Amino acid sequence: MPRLMRAMVIDRFGGPEVLRLAEVPVPEPGPGEVLIRVSHAGVNPADWKCREGWLAPFFEYRFPFVLGFDLAGVVVKAGEGSTGVAPGDRVLAYSKQGQGEWGSYAEYVRASVDGVVHLPPDLGEAEAAAIPTAGITAWEGVFEAGRLGAGQKVLVHGGAGGAGGVGSYAIQLARHAGAEVAATCGPANQDYVRDLGAALAIDYRDGDIGAKLAQWAPQGVDLILDAVGCGSLPRAPEMVRRGDIIAAIATLVADEAPHDAASAAQRDVHIVPTMGNYARSGAQLRQLVALFGKGGLRSPPLSILPLREAAEAHRRVQSGHVRGKIVLRVSGAEA
Repeated sequence: MPRLMRAMVIDRFGGPEVLRLAEVPVPEPGPGEVLIRVSHAGVNPADWKCREGWLAPFFEYRFPFVLGFDLAGVVVKAGEGSTGVAPGDRVLAYSKQGQGEWGSYAEYVRASVDGVVHLPPDLGEAEAAAIPTAGITAWEGVFEAGRLGAGQKVLVHGGAGGAGGVGSYAIQLARHAGAEVAATCGPANQDYVRDLGAALAIDYRDGDIGAKLAQWAPQGVDLILDAVGCGSLPRAPEMVRRGDIIAAIATLVADEAPHDAASAAQRDVHIVPTMGNYARSGAQLRQLVALFGKGGLRSPPLSILPLREAAEAHRRVQSGHVRGKIVLRVSGAEA
């Protein structure tokens, strides 16, 4: 086992330019943890927000700091009490970056065994690395916050990507649940969201999204999953059936324009702030991987960049116009 590993680190908060390739010590797995050699690492909007310091209220940064929540690779060492996994296992995992530990933009990552899931033979590691943050957040919005079921109708706002791929997974999870789906997206992505299972694709730049939605769901939809936020869906409470739900994916933007609470209250619409829950993430990852194995989910389009181009990956994600997911290739000489 090498004593040093390559990782993309930050030494301070700032723009994409603060990311640098460095050699840092390989972490050692503790009790209930495993060490994973990372093949691919997923890139999410939370990563650039972490780079800029937005997550400082949630944990203490210790520089140099390694970003990245999502990863796939091979277990190389298991700590004491880490049952169910062994060296050589291909796995998907959720890093402990949200607890202030180093993340997945590195050759090796220490992860809690509770958040490690075996990969089926037909699920590639690049596809797997795109799942955790986006898939877990979509699951939270559709099932935990949204309580969506068969025969209901949902609007996925940001269906082609929305919060780093959340929308793409949310459409598929809603269809798996037996719900009907409408999705907002740009004109170039309308065929894409229909292919994922959306019955209605609405141009998000349309002057009156509500009117088009009302033709499809005259009584209102049972759920809006807002994967964009920042006031981009005005009058959303009027689009939801009385007593139903808006699952608002957390953006971490301090001065974000919220949904109209007064209008929601008048219609008894519940606005539920939604984000991944670490305690539930392992169980949700196992269910997501099982759906991939059964053909109930498929990966959104992937753009794969080498680890050294993490800054470029951040620029693209921060633009807010990525279809599908960006994944970093970590292992291999070309990375």
